[in-house]
Order: sequence, then structure tokens, then C-alpha cells
Amino acid sequence: MEQIAFKMQLKAGNVAKYKQRHDAIWPELVALLHDVGVSDYSIFLDETNNALFAFLRRSDDHRMEGLSQHPVMQRWWTSMADMMETDAHLAPLTMPLLPMFHLD
Repeated sequence: MEQIAFKMQLKAGNVAKYKQRHDAIWPELVALLHDVGVSDYSIFLDETNNALFAFLRRSDDHRMEGLSQHPVMQRWWTSMADMMETDAHLAPLTMPLLPMFHLD
């Protein structure tokens, strides 16, 4: 199992809407994430600058690289694009975070 973390940027004024959409996350998106090997996925907000910090675990044989082509993922990104900084394909802009410490 591998742990990864990354940062995304929420646009100002969208905290409540972002939280509401994630509270009602689509069951088909949850199933897709599990199917590609993702588990223990959390996103945290830094309220001082609207930065989102995401952490997840993925299996050693994960298939996350194919997520960007999946119709469910593309629909989710489209539904979230008005709230987040995105690329030209509406995928959230992400910045990988380097592991500095871990305690089991």
C-alpha cells in the first residue's frame, strides 16, 4: 500500500458548495475509486488560503493512471470545475506533496 498526498486550490467563496458536493459524493465515483485501488481518501481545507490538501492510500497494483479517461471521473471534474483551479480538461490542478514524516 502506497500513501500519496497532493494539494489543490479551491476558488474563493466555494467552501460550503465544495463540502456539500463531497458530502453527496456519487456512489459510482466511490465504486470507481475503489475499483482502481484507492482507499482511505481524505481532503482537508486550509481556511487561510483555500488550499485543499488530499491524502489517499492506493494499492501496489493501482490503476489510477486511467481515471482521467473514465466517463464518471470526467463528469465529476466537470461538476467541480466552477469551484477549483483546473487544467484545460477540467481536471483539478494538483501539486504532489513530499512525505516528510510518518508514524504508524
